Amino acid sequence: MIAVVGALVVVGTAACGTAASPSKPGPASETVTTPPATAIPTPSATPTVVPVATNACTDLAGTVGADQVCTVHAATSDYTIDMKFPTDYPDQRALSDLLTRERDQFVQAVTGPDQSPNPKALDIKPTTYRSAADGGTTSLVLEEYGNYGGAHPVTFYNALSYDVATKTPITYATLFKPGSDAVAVLDPIVKAEFEKRLQGLPIDDNLGGAKTYQNFALTDDAVIFFIDQGAWAISAAGAQQFSIPRSQLASILA
Repeated sequence: MIAVVGALVVVGTAACGTAASPSKPGPASETVTTPPATAIPTPSATPTVVPVATNACTDLAGTVGADQVCTVHAATSDYTIDMKFPTDYPDQRALSDLLTRERDQFVQAVTGPDQSPNPKALDIKPTTYRSAADGGTTSLVLEEYGNYGGAHPVTFYNALSYDVATKTPITYATLFKPGSDAVAVLDPIVKAEFEKRLQGLPIDDNLGGAKTYQNFALTDDAVIFFIDQGAWAISAAGAQQFSIPRSQLASILA
């Protein structure tokens, strides 16, 4: 743009000079047409996009206490929602997305047509686990109590794990070695423990497959798996957690 404007100024000045100092016109064959100057494009710098840090507490309109725990409370004539979670979990985007999803799914479930007049509530409480001190892994387990207005509330889990050193999330898919059959190793261990806890009750095989083990936490010595109420055993048994020593999983852990 600057080059084009400069060319226009130069041409205009030449025209003014001709008017002020007339000279003998040349023959028509000597008429010279000055081509317009060609603007040389200047490459524009690529704008730097600065990512905006996500804050789960801000996203969910919560309040941070002196203990650095975020508290979220929402209440209507139809339901109440209470959440607590630490503000220092390293993957705030994943935490915000998870809690937003849980809130929205609960609200959708309890505000549809033909709802029970019974109280409805969602209560989420956190537990943090770590391995190798601050430079290893951090796991955040959210225990969720859901009352949807039915005869019995349910307890279930959502868990996140994060590798602090590599700054990457740890999922069921990355927890185990590629190609390993984690379910084949885990099922006998967990089923045997179920049978000890619920003596006299029949324990079926795991029908959920890998989905049963999606929620876990990591410590220095064990992997703890959190199983939703009714996901394997009878609902009356409640939600369950199983701490399995790493030594028993050495053949499949990545």
